[in-house]
Amino acid sequence: MTARATVPAAPEERTWEELEALPAEELFQLYRRTGDQDLKWSLVMRYVGLVKTIALQVRGVYSSFAQVDDIVNEGLLTLAGAVDKFDPDKGIKFETYVSKRIRGAVIDLARRQDWVPRSVRRKARDIDQASSELFAELGRYPTDQEMADRLGVTPDQYQEDLANSSMCNVLSLDALFEDREQSGGAEVPDDTSDSRPEDSMLRQELLETLTKAIGSLRENEQTVISLYYHKNLSMKEIAQVMEVSEPRISQLHSRAIQKLKLYMDQYMTGA
Repeated sequence: MTARATVPAAPEERTWEELEALPAEELFQLYRRTGDQDLKWSLVMRYVGLVKTIALQVRGVYSSFAQVDDIVNEGLLTLAGAVDKFDPDKGIKFETYVSKRIRGAVIDLARRQDWVPRSVRRKARDIDQASSELFAELGRYPTDQEMADRLGVTPDQYQEDLANSSMCNVLSLDALFEDREQSGGAEVPDDTSDSRPEDSMLRQELLETLTKAIGSLRENEQTVISLYYHKNLSMKEIAQVMEVSEPRISQLHSRAIQKLKLYMDQYMTGA
């Protein structure tokens, strides 16, 4: 006697509990095939915790103009849109895909708010200029003491100014970090049919330069950058992994971002 194949129940025939028990990959396949809204919101509810985690991780980007709950709501809208746009056939995990989309949405919101105070922008420009000058004079990254001396401030004040201004540089570098992570260090595929070959080549060159820039950092700075941007850990979590204080991690992050900014600026200007 030939056994009958079991026909999967249609989405509308499943209970909410049955939908929640399905693996995410199966839910995505069902949603792509049927467009059933119960499937979509089952997927959304599955990743609400991830939205909250990311909102807390990037709190420094928006703390001056928004509350965590506001960013969570923004992230949920981004999450719902990401469920519609996600293509599992591209070989990228949904967690990675949606994390970058949410971070990007928060950064875009920060740019629209123009939230960085004018005084912080001015100090950021002063730090960039001093860093570029000393790099040209010394042929290496300047030390904190050398930077403080050039700026006419104490080392402690320099560290505070560097931490405050580093977010300006984070916003400008974040898109490159996203491209680099998604490409895995390999050649970046051309996502748009009408993009020009020279644009794709320039993008690839930028990613290769960023990889070299990260390689020029000290080992502990590379670790912070990797854990923060690749593993999406918070400063507190990185501090626990590296067994140092959270302020120390913030200091390493600020210093690494400043060095990366300097390296990329040198590349852009051909210096």
